[in-house]
Amino acid sequence: MLDITKIAKEMTESYKGSAITMTPEALSLPNREEIIDILADIKKLMFPPYFASNEAKGDALSFAEPLLFSIYGRIKKQITLALSFKNKGNVSAEAEKIASRFVSELPKIHKILITDAEAAFEGDPAAKSKEEIIFSYPGFYAIFVYRVAHLLYEDGVDFVPRVMTEYAHSSTGIDINPGATIGEYFFIDHGTGIVIGETTVIGKRVRLYQGVTLGALSPRKGQILSGVKRHPTIKDNVTIYSGASILGGDTVIGEGAVIGGNSFITESVADNARVSIKLPELIIKK
Repeated sequence: MLDITKIAKEMTESYKGSAITMTPEALSLPNREEIIDILADIKKLMFPPYFASNEAKGDALSFAEPLLFSIYGRIKKQITLALSFKNKGNVSAEAEKIASRFVSELPKIHKILITDAEAAFEGDPAAKSKEEIIFSYPGFYAIFVYRVAHLLYEDGVDFVPRVMTEYAHSSTGIDINPGATIGEYFFIDHGTGIVIGETTVIGKRVRLYQGVTLGALSPRKGQILSGVKRHPTIKDNVTIYSGASILGGDTVIGEGAVIGGNSFITESVADNARVSIKLPELIIKK
């Protein structure tokens, strides 16, 4: 016969022995659903005609101002919860400072996103307009979420930026760590399976295709490597084709380089280099 009481007691004992926080303190964690809702509102703020057509009718200022107030208040609450998880003191002043900076930087993020849309339109002959890219491209959405999350990462906020980028990851198949540094005019084509690690540095006008990995050589040392540069640096005007893996914190891909599909790179590449793997022999039998 099923003994729920016995199983419940076993579960509570397991809580006590767990290395993961299982106490009521965990209730101070940020709310994942609320963070995703905030992202949706920021998307409306950035591109009202596409994602808030019914709400944005009329004066633009009358639409943007109350939405910004709402975003500010809600993101401040989530930042407060994130800061409180580590620091049990009064974190309200710090949360207010971070939230204020976050909202103040949104116009700048909007301008950078426009360059990303321009890069996608210039780089994809299948695109009929920049509007199509903003409205429907998963690569553009992943970049949008990354740029928003990166603001919070820079201010040392835990949980919230990672919830944002992992939500984009689950929606698009594109995994961009919020700690990565990425320049303007960034273009992801197709995108599925792309991985960009935390300490990756990417310059301006870089183009990535599906299945590209910008990763670490070996994560076996785990937390010992936290804060260490372990992902590659990609300089300006680089194109990396599908399936390429570029690994290691000391690996630098020079400006203007082109990395061919399925390349496996663990050493630096000179400016304007063309890297490709030797084609396998193709055998066709009748």
